[in-house]
Amino acid sequence: MTPEELAARHPRLYHVTEPGAWSSIKQKGLLSTNRLLEVFEIDNLRRKMIQTKRRPSQITLEHPRHGCAIINDNLPLSEKALIHCLDHNLTPADWLSILNSRVFFWASPEGLNRLLKARHNRTRSREVLVLDTLSLAKSHADRIELCPINSGATLRKAARRGLNTFTPLLQYSFDEWRQLRGQRDQVLEIVVKDQVLDVAEHTLEVISSEDIQSYLRS
Repeated sequence: MTPEELAARHPRLYHVTEPGAWSSIKQKGLLSTNRLLEVFEIDNLRRKMIQTKRRPSQITLEHPRHGCAIINDNLPLSEKALIHCLDHNLTPADWLSILNSRVFFWASPEGLNRLLKARHNRTRSREVLVLDTLSLAKSHADRIELCPINSGATLRKAARRGLNTFTPLLQYSFDEWRQLRGQRDQVLEIVVKDQVLDVAEHTLEVISSEDIQSYLRS
């Protein structure tokens, strides 16, 4: 799929973050959990725990030069459920490592709304970065992947997942991708491997979760 084809189907992408994080993100970029741990010089033992274990609550990192950063929780994900839905002999730790090496965007307002309206998020104040898909995809096409499921959740009936869950953007056309997925899947998440250092160049708006509904209706 070309950047133009992706943008025609999903003209805007959405990334949810903590209130006040934009000033740091604008300066440092959007970093995967793995990259954030590296930048903040977290020791190897703690780094491995964060990378391979479920996080029941958010984690605050501190650094004398970089300040503070918050790694989000994995509340919608269960390691027990992962055991039963992983393919290719992956372990829950393997899957968590895969997730922690990527930066995630919702491909549609519907996916964004499901996250913001989830029970554990209803009382949380969040900020949403709204990105121009074409701009991002042209700059990072070789590191963009498509995902048809909520890869960080195992609620209710957990979708199967494995090494082919994330498909490189440039590998197939949309019709080819859907055919391989059984003609039923849509793109739910769009991810960029590792980091998006120039995220400010692709960001159109930064909106509080309280205002996002009126923004989406406009």
